[in-house]
Amino acid sequence: MIGTFINFATVMIGGALGLLIGGRLPERIKTIVVAALGLMTFVIGISSAIHTENLLIPLLSLVLGSILGELINIDQGINWLGEILKKRFDRPGSQQNFTLAFVLASLQFCVGPLTILGSINDGLSGDFSLLAIKSVLDGFSAIIFASTFGIGTLFAGATILLFQGSLSLLAGLVKPLLVTLPHVAMGSQPRVIELSAVGGVILVGLALNILNIKQIKVANMLPALIIAPVLVALLNVLGIPLDFGLGGH
Repeated sequence: MIGTFINFATVMIGGALGLLIGGRLPERIKTIVVAALGLMTFVIGISSAIHTENLLIPLLSLVLGSILGELINIDQGINWLGEILKKRFDRPGSQQNFTLAFVLASLQFCVGPLTILGSINDGLSGDFSLLAIKSVLDGFSAIIFASTFGIGTLFAGATILLFQGSLSLLAGLVKPLLVTLPHVAMGSQPRVIELSAVGGVILVGLALNILNIKQIKVANMLPALIIAPVLVALLNVLGIPLDFGLGGH
């Protein structure tokens, strides 16, 4: 959990700095920096997605997860929470989009390979090195988001505490199921690889949102992160090799 607290702190510090310098940055600077952030999010997503052992796993996970997410309407729930926080904490007359900042920052900070692998490693062994790297990246991202979109970015820190903290605690509880051999890196585990691949695809969708190319309700795809490792476990139970059919490499 130490890594999660460090991550939370860097986002708070970065967000506060972003709010301080936001009004002093020309709009064209904000625009190009947000574009750069969107492009890097796209690259990180692609680099994670291509490591899948079988493209059918993320495909099925995303299709089933998106259907489930639409039925539950996770996106609407997150926006609803953002609006509640906005009414309570946003400055009257502010031109910045509190809800947009909260939603985009929450997804940016909590979907991706560093979030997943870092939280699991922290929970299993107390190794928070990956989350330390993520903390630095998120700190700079928080500066950009807060300077552009406003105070809603700071409230995404609570999402980090809830999501990453839950992952770390869960990893500790299900350690026997995740680690089958001693001294095996978590990144090499099939369940984690496919989960990270799905997270990568979701990050690509988030990048399209940030770049204003296409608005996708990526929050409704989040159940796919649960479905992916379940599918891998099901294949193991059935004795079906992970690389059946269409390979990912």
